[in-house]
Amino acid sequence: MKILYAAVFAFSLMVPAVAVQAKSSDRNQEMTIESGAQSGSFLGDGVITLSSNVVITQGTLEIRAAKADVHMKDGEAVRAIFTGSQATLKQQLDDGSWMDARADKIDYDIKGEVITLTGNYEVKSAQGTNSGQRMVYNTRTGEMNSGGGGEAGRVRTVIPPKNKGAAPAAKPATPAKATVPTAGSRK
Repeated sequence: MKILYAAVFAFSLMVPAVAVQAKSSDRNQEMTIESGAQSGSFLGDGVITLSSNVVITQGTLEIRAAKADVHMKDGEAVRAIFTGSQATLKQQLDDGSWMDARADKIDYDIKGEVITLTGNYEVKSAQGTNSGQRMVYNTRTGEMNSGGGGEAGRVRTVIPPKNKGAAPAAKPATPAKATVPTAGSRK
């Protein structure tokens, strides 16, 4: 399951503009997997099904889903599918900022190194947001494909301005000085 770190790293790269890195110290942390129910074995071949409020944590990494199916081959995780009303993933990045992703389905082909987000996905970080109905990301090549399917498959990318400082405040107008006539002055 430690291979899930690679999934988080890949999500961090999906956000437009600047590639960022997932918190590198997380991969050296223990992984905790919690769920209301679990069936299957982490040994050999098969599918381990986690259900009822699945929460996977490793360092700052947190994945939440209603259900997770982890496909095993020779005792190694080869694919993980997270589903629910929105499966979510968040992790602190090495620069201290956070990356958040959500989708109705997050499918990570660990062997093929491809992540597919489907169903109202959104990936957010300080570098921007990317959202749509379907995104396929190859973690090996960095290639990302989004969209398709007409108007419903449109993709939206928002990149914040680099200078996030507020516009300088307008200098307040200097009020005119009132002149008060003094004794002996003509006005």
